[in-house]
Amino acid sequence: MSTRRLRSEDYNDYSSTDVTPEGSPPDGMNGFAHPESYQRFGETNGTTWYQTLIHLLKGNIGTGLLGLPLAVKNAGILLGPLSLLVMGVVAVHCMGILVKCAHHFCNRFQKQFLDYGGAVMYGLEATPSACLRTHAIWGRRIVGLFLIITQLGFCCVYFVFLADNLKQVVSAANGTTNDCSPNRTVVMTPTMDSRLYMLSILPFVVLLTFIQNLKVLSIFSMLANVAMLGSLVVIYQYIVRDIPDPRNLPLAAAWKTYPLFFGTAIFAFEGIGVVLPLENKMKKPRQFPVILYVGMSIVTILYISLGVLGYLRFGADIQASITLNLPNCWLYQAVKLLFSFGIFFTYAVQFYVPAEIIIPPLVARVSERWGWLVNLLLRMGLVCVTCVLAILIPRLDLVISLVGSMSSSALALIFPPLLEIATYYSEGMHPLVIAKDIAISLFGFVGFVVGTYEALVELVAPAATVVNATTVLVQ
Repeated sequence: MSTRRLRSEDYNDYSSTDVTPEGSPPDGMNGFAHPESYQRFGETNGTTWYQTLIHLLKGNIGTGLLGLPLAVKNAGILLGPLSLLVMGVVAVHCMGILVKCAHHFCNRFQKQFLDYGGAVMYGLEATPSACLRTHAIWGRRIVGLFLIITQLGFCCVYFVFLADNLKQVVSAANGTTNDCSPNRTVVMTPTMDSRLYMLSILPFVVLLTFIQNLKVLSIFSMLANVAMLGSLVVIYQYIVRDIPDPRNLPLAAAWKTYPLFFGTAIFAFEGIGVVLPLENKMKKPRQFPVILYVGMSIVTILYISLGVLGYLRFGADIQASITLNLPNCWLYQAVKLLFSFGIFFTYAVQFYVPAEIIIPPLVARVSERWGWLVNLLLRMGLVCVTCVLAILIPRLDLVISLVGSMSSSALALIFPPLLEIATYYSEGMHPLVIAKDIAISLFGFVGFVVGTYEALVELVAPAATVVNATTVLVQ
């Protein structure tokens, strides 16, 4: 992808729909645009429904999945899965709202495609408020800011995840055998602090992010997918065996820990950023609504099953990542390394989004002779920022909850319902639809405030009060 194309203000490689002079689609707010309104613009080599489904699954499955057993512990064995189901339904509904509003403005303004920020900008321009219409451009900027924070937050999580898992593998290396019995005691060898592991990983991550070709990154992404899929299969076959009596587990945990559940859960469900790009790249985008609902149903089932089974299997001893609870035998040590391998290459894919938002405008300010050097220095600087933030917050569970509460909640829950009101209010909306949208946004906002507050409180708590430590001494 050329730098000139990325710098173009008119280019947004996102959702495309039919361009018609009639205005909005006939079904208005009643779901997605009519299938016949779709038309592809120059995407003769677009993705099939199967490829789109795989990309959708990959965009929603990552480190957040491995933290869900601890999230269920923070909510309760009954309240946790019920809350995950509700949040999954609401998150998918908000994805549908975003696609519907993008279709509406593509038809109204004869646009080939709109990204998330463009849809919010046009939504503000459609409101009756003169102030909002005047400052509509800030809608795009705010969405872009939250996208940057979210993606760089993911990168911080990856640093902590890699450091924790590598530290545990190295600590147990001398005692690792072929015996995978959960009752086997392993004395962990003292090793360096996890923050030093982050610094050790840093040079390799910097070199990885120097790869700027999406085709090359797609190869690494495929390798990451295979590694993580194989790891998940092995994790599932372990946690479904020898599940202890669950009657001692609380049905609902203390309300003080529920905000931490919210942050982790919304971190896992925050895949709304990939929705419009995937729809735009399809050969037959009219199939996308079905793919969205099928794919997110699979994701929700996967989240609930791993969260519940992981908590049932390990109980109060569940760690910030379920991989840290696996026995220290060669099979499960290989699983930790495989998943770490997948997360390492996923870093480059997640880093690509904020890099292409931040770097091209800055590179454009220097001469072409120094452009390549400035580009590499900025990439190295951004990676270092994520590493420093991870070092400052070296607890995986809190990093996930903090990122989820601070940024993912805004993109996944707060903005889409408000966008629907802004888009359709002047055309007439049923009061129940308005009430529903306000309720979802308020839910997201409360989770944003309380979840962020509780995560920050946990961060400044004395070390003696930390209960969700990520160091395992006995397996």
